[in-house]
Amino acid sequence: MSKKINDALKNECQATLDTLARINSPETAELQSKLAWCIGSYDHDNNASGLYEYGIVALESLKALKAANPRKITKKVVDGLEAGLRNFESSRN
Repeated sequence: MSKKINDALKNECQATLDTLARINSPETAELQSKLAWCIGSYDHDNNASGLYEYGIVALESLKALKAANPRKITKKVVDGLEAGLRNFESSRN
């Protein structure tokens, strides 16, 4: 797998984490913790599978939060995470 694609996914997961932290919703506290752990794990071992796994969960959460509060979640964050996940998935096949 391409390190460039993995790094892009990491950056999108970090942007997602930053957005979730800014919103500071108690419902996303566990997801924030897991995303932060996966980002740190990727920095250590360059294995992006955790980023992909929790990126999917984060995307669902972002979409739900955006539906409820459209101004709190930017389209750029959602689109960026979708693109990062899609690129990662296509690089695995």
